[in-house]
Amino acid sequence: MRRREFITLLGGAAAGWPLAGRGQQLKVAQIGALYIGLADGEVFKKELREGLRELGYVEGQNIAFKFRSAEGKLDRLPELAAELVRFRVDVIVALYVPCALAAKQATRDIPIVIIVADPVETGIVPSLARPDGNITGVSLMSAVLAGKCVELFRDMLPATRHVAVLTNAADSLFAKVIREQVELAGRITGIEIQPIMVRGPDEELDAAFAAMVRGQADAVVIQGSLSTKHMADLLLEHRLPAASTTRAFADNGGLMSFGADGAVAFRHGAKFVHKILQGTQPKDLPIEQPTKFELAINLKTANALSLTVPPTLLSRADVVIE
Repeated sequence: MRRREFITLLGGAAAGWPLAGRGQQLKVAQIGALYIGLADGEVFKKELREGLRELGYVEGQNIAFKFRSAEGKLDRLPELAAELVRFRVDVIVALYVPCALAAKQATRDIPIVIIVADPVETGIVPSLARPDGNITGVSLMSAVLAGKCVELFRDMLPATRHVAVLTNAADSLFAKVIREQVELAGRITGIEIQPIMVRGPDEELDAAFAAMVRGQADAVVIQGSLSTKHMADLLLEHRLPAASTTRAFADNGGLMSFGADGAVAFRHGAKFVHKILQGTQPKDLPIEQPTKFELAINLKTANALSLTVPPTLLSRADVVIE
C-alpha cells in the first residue's frame, strides 16, 4: 500500500473514533433526588450538590440534578419515583424511609443511594454489610436516638412522668420502630409512654393534642416525618416540650433535637453517588452508619415554655439556639 493511500485510510478511521483529548463531550450524569419536603429539604439539596462538587462534578458540565419533593404529602412519592425512572437517571438519592421505599418499588435496575433511618428494621435492605440488589447508602439510626430523647427529657425535666410519642401513619414501618424504641426507653427510665398516631403532619392534630392533654403528657417525642415548623408552633402553643431526631425541628422552634448530623450525612451520600458513577455496584458498598451525632437545644423555646435547662445538659449540647 502506498503511503498516501495509508494516510487516507488512517484519517477516515480516525473520524469515527472518540474525540479524546480534542474537546471530547463528557457524559452528563443524571442524578435524581427524592425527598419529603420537610424543613431540611434545602439543606439536603445544598449538601448533595456541594459534596459532588468537591468530588469533581460541575453542574451543567458533567452532572445534572432532578430534584423531586413530595411537599409533605407522602402519597405523592410513588409517582415522583416513577417519574425519575422514566427520566432514566443514573442514580436516585432517596432521603428518609418513605422515599427509599418508593424508589425501591419503582426500580430494581437504577442504583439507589439511601439516607434513611434504620434501613434493615424497615425492610429496605436485608443487612447493612450486604445490602444486596441496587441499594446502598447511609443509615441515620434515628429510632434508637428517638429513645434517647426520652432519657434527655428525664435529664432536662426531672419531674417527667408521662411522655407521648407522636408517629406518622403514612410512614408506618418506621413509626413502629420508633414506638418500640421509645417504649423501651420508657421501661428503662420508669417513664410512662403514650403512643399517638396521626395520618400526616397536618392531619388529625386536634385529636392528637387533646389525647396528649388527657394523658397528662409532660413532653412529646416527634417522628422525623412530622417535625415541621407548623408542628413546632402547635407544640409551643400547647406549651408542650418536644424533641425529634432532625436538627431542623430545633431550628424551627422545637425544644430539642438529637440525631445524626444531617448536613454531614447528606454530604456523605454524595460519596456513594460518586463510587457508583465510577462503576462500583451498590451491592458491593456496605451501608454506613454516622459517626457524628448532635444535640441541639432551643433556649428561646425553653424560655417561652418557662423551662430552665440544667447547666449540665447545656454543656452537653453541640448547638444552643438563642
